[in-house]
Amino acid sequence: MTLRHLTLAIFIPALAACGTTNPVDTPAAAQTENAIFTPREVMPADIPPDIQQDSWARLPRVTRESLDPDDQPVFDLIVNPDSRYATGLRGPIGMWMYSPKMAEHFFPASTYLRYGADGTRDQRLTELAILTAARALDSQYEWSAHETLGRNAGLQEEIIELLRYGRPVPTADTVPGLGEPERTVIRLTRELIGKPKLSSEVFVTAQRLFGNKGLVDLAGLIGHYTTVNYTLKTFDVQRPPGSQLSLPLP
Repeated sequence: MTLRHLTLAIFIPALAACGTTNPVDTPAAAQTENAIFTPREVMPADIPPDIQQDSWARLPRVTRESLDPDDQPVFDLIVNPDSRYATGLRGPIGMWMYSPKMAEHFFPASTYLRYGADGTRDQRLTELAILTAARALDSQYEWSAHETLGRNAGLQEEIIELLRYGRPVPTADTVPGLGEPERTVIRLTRELIGKPKLSSEVFVTAQRLFGNKGLVDLAGLIGHYTTVNYTLKTFDVQRPPGSQLSLPLP
């Protein structure tokens, strides 16, 4: 068993590729096959008037000094030289710090779901799931934040474009890099977000490919980014001026 297959076996569940297109294969707001989209730069005029410029959200950035002494260790858990937030709070996690106990529990969970307990999570499949969820949720912030991460993790441009426009998942290996595991992650993610429950066919295939632990972890990852999306929408978290918006939305 290769390292890639071992990683798959302990992480992401899958969903079988079927011969017909499932309605949840295409998000409601997806663009047409012939759509042409050019990413655009965020301009200062794009920022709503109720947005705080230190946080780019509806609430100002939390500082360590503003927290009760009992809550300051939570700030240090997130903002420290070894953290991905070494430069300070930003985005949805910045809003979580208004509830330090929530942040204390959610931040380690988010780290585990993205990177695994030992940091060996398959980032290519992780970013595939995140981008699929961002597209299905029409989350401009998350898509724009993760498109480059997905590309850097090895996702082919053809896969990124398939997701960007919400195109149906092919039933065979016709897209470079889009094998059964990748097709499965996309279908499973779309179905979890767009349907009342995961179908039996998808569940059985996912369990076969990735095992029970992988199924739980993928469901948790998708659920996590659904929570992130609700945070983004509640506090209208913006991409700052100068950044790129790369998700076509109606």
